[in-house]
Amino acid sequence: MGKRIVVIEGEDAAPEAMRPTLELLDHLDLGLEWLRPEVTDFEACRRAIDGSDASFFGATSGRSAGVIFYLRWGKQTFANVRPIRWFPGCASPLRDPAGIDFVIVRENLEDLYVCAEGDLEELRSSGLRSSTAGRELADLAPGAFAVKVITEAASERVVRFSFELARQRRAAGHRGKVTCSSKYNMLPKSDGLFLKVARRVAADYPEIDFESFIVDDFARRVVATPQDLDVVVLPNLYGDILSDAAAGVIGGLGLAPSGCYGEDYAYFESAHGTAPDIAGKNVINPTATILSAVLMLEHLGFADAAAGLRDAVEAVYADGAALTPDQGGSASTTSFCDAVAARI
Repeated sequence: MGKRIVVIEGEDAAPEAMRPTLELLDHLDLGLEWLRPEVTDFEACRRAIDGSDASFFGATSGRSAGVIFYLRWGKQTFANVRPIRWFPGCASPLRDPAGIDFVIVRENLEDLYVCAEGDLEELRSSGLRSSTAGRELADLAPGAFAVKVITEAASERVVRFSFELARQRRAAGHRGKVTCSSKYNMLPKSDGLFLKVARRVAADYPEIDFESFIVDDFARRVVATPQDLDVVVLPNLYGDILSDAAAGVIGGLGLAPSGCYGEDYAYFESAHGTAPDIAGKNVINPTATILSAVLMLEHLGFADAAAGLRDAVEAVYADGAALTPDQGGSASTTSFCDAVAARI
């Protein structure tokens, strides 16, 4: 049966990566139906999303923000999965990137992303104190505060998701390990809860190795020993920042796909932004968008087509003749996609 997919092209240079990627997917002849609601009509977008099997989202600089908020919080897509995998031809800055193949799972709904901020004076009657400053937070005014929220329920579901993913990867020949990281030494109540939940869930998966690191130590390991990682689970803010840093290890955000999964819905988007500086130049690297489409095809049950598309991308990189400028080549976005299509 065909699948109904909402397409939001995004802004600036994002549509230049999205449109030829859709042509590649059409080339696969899978019976995919593209739904294209107007992003300024939120109700139309909501209805389309609710009636679809998945969404494919380009990057936004603001115009599509309402849609991405609904895809994330409205559909409760709590696990942001960001694969970090090097393959020959990718312009990694490391001397030896061979063997880098891990996945960052970022909790996608809470932490500082509950977006609860205010002026310190608003805390005047709260009695909240700074354990480091030794006085009430309101006495530090003028200034601002932000609330970090880590809940037990949200932590457990994203950690369990990560262990299930590690179990799947182990069956496919990967190590079968989960690494948890947060700043639990400085934030024992919030980040410490995330680690506590992870340790508890780990007991249900005795066949999966488990380790934990303070987040600054983990950041070093992403650069120094990325081949040691398999599945990494992080609270929202750290996951957002460190997945971008990890993409830099393999060759940049132009290579970084992403999928956001909930209990009954998922959407897919490249991890990079809209790249307004190169909009209209037909040079944006579409690899992240294409590999996000690979994740979407896997999610929709088209495993063979997903593998074929991934193999075609890797063949283009191995050949090296049609790479975009960010990877050291001179090819346009469309010529890169044409090269991929020729190898499918």
